[in-house]
Amino acid sequence: MSNKDKKQAIGGQAVIEGVMFKSPRGWAVAVREPGGGIRLKCEPLKAHAGEKIPFIRGAIILFYTLLLGIRALEFSAQVATAGEDEKPISALQMGLTLVVSLAAAVGLFLVLPLYVAKLLGFIFPAIAASGLFFNLTDGLVRVALFLLYIWLIGMWKEIGRIFEYHGAEHKVIHAYEMENGRMDMERIMLQHREHPRCGTSFLLIVLVLSILVFSLIPHGWPFYLKFLSRLVLIPFLAGLSYEVLKVSARFQKNPFVRLMVLPGLALQRLTTGEPDELQIEVSLKAFEAVTSLAEEAVPAAGGAMTLKEQVK
Repeated sequence: MSNKDKKQAIGGQAVIEGVMFKSPRGWAVAVREPGGGIRLKCEPLKAHAGEKIPFIRGAIILFYTLLLGIRALEFSAQVATAGEDEKPISALQMGLTLVVSLAAAVGLFLVLPLYVAKLLGFIFPAIAASGLFFNLTDGLVRVALFLLYIWLIGMWKEIGRIFEYHGAEHKVIHAYEMENGRMDMERIMLQHREHPRCGTSFLLIVLVLSILVFSLIPHGWPFYLKFLSRLVLIPFLAGLSYEVLKVSARFQKNPFVRLMVLPGLALQRLTTGEPDELQIEVSLKAFEAVTSLAEEAVPAAGGAMTLKEQVK
């Protein structure tokens, strides 16, 4: 692996029976087929305006990462269910699922905590009388709901498989980021399955910072204005959280920073599982594809190349 490749900023996510990796030059997703083979899809990427502007890039990167993640999930769903009785998931179905999921997320993590804090204000007058106590209660309820949600979905077998691929993604990234790290199975399997730049840690940072950011909203505003203002502040909150995550990853050897990231790493014990060698193999295929991705080796933006390999 060249020094140039070593300097690439690589991120990723787990998908259905696979892993997606993204670099500044492109993205690749590898998925295990029902028959045992590995299907690989690669595409180049173009830079988007605002991606390098601090406090703005977080929301922009989050938006495009979400769109990319949907495409990777759609591909993985089609490959993982190939040959089964179920019909492949269409783009329309995936889009509707996204809309419903976003609406559910807003209701669960914005509306419900705000409403619970309001109800608790009737029981405990100190909460209703103090903006500080109200926002603290709202934030703690939000964090509690998030932890409960992660724990509950982790009990679902299919989600558990995705969490294992999540662990495989992290192990490959750890091996890649080590000095003179060898990208072989033995070395990768020894790595930790938690990573400081994980999206799980990002979400936890968002939840914690939301307590501070939402405290800027006047306490005397009616319920609907409090909700709408929280909705409007989400892009700013995402941008701020992204910068915090970047700083924590850059200075992770600092004792204070290491202490700060511990909650996020601990939470990843719930969102990652210990992968087996077959899952590591899939993750490694996606990683090798994204690190070798060069503009002259892939079709123009919008195209794709696929590779199908059989497990030996």
